[in-house]
Amino acid sequence: MGIIDKMNQVNNLQSKDDCIFCKIIKKEIPAKIILENEFAMAFLDVNPVSNGHTIVIPKMHINNLMTCDNDELLYETMKMVRHVAKILDASKLQPWGINYLSNQGPIAGQVIYHWHFHIMPKYAKHEGFLTSSKPVDLEDLDDVLDLLKTAKGKQSKLEDKAKK
Repeated sequence: MGIIDKMNQVNNLQSKDDCIFCKIIKKEIPAKIILENEFAMAFLDVNPVSNGHTIVIPKMHINNLMTCDNDELLYETMKMVRHVAKILDASKLQPWGINYLSNQGPIAGQVIYHWHFHIMPKYAKHEGFLTSSKPVDLEDLDDVLDLLKTAKGKQSKLEDKAKK
């Protein structure tokens, strides 16, 4: 079972009607909106990890990045992510850096099943969004590459079938 199958099981728990981000798009819930166009919306996170922590969402309810088949929506959403980053950089907030994050699946920390990007300005190394890692029993890189190439071939065949 792949990630998308697992996500579909979880996503059945949250419909478009229950989605907090869809309610923000419809203006049923107030938000501190920074940017908005026909494709996407950017607003301040209500639980920020730093000043200027912004969320960018597509206006179409899409569970996660992998399930988005609309290239124009992907492009326009990512363009807004870049635009927000430039606004933050030019602001009097004066961040020293920026973290970008999009979680997919419960194990990765996704809580709201509407694809979104966090844009989190950094002001100090040990403040705001922090990253850490715990090494696991890693496979040999050549073995991992072979697994990915095999999956890439299967994915290409599925995409070719879908086009027919």
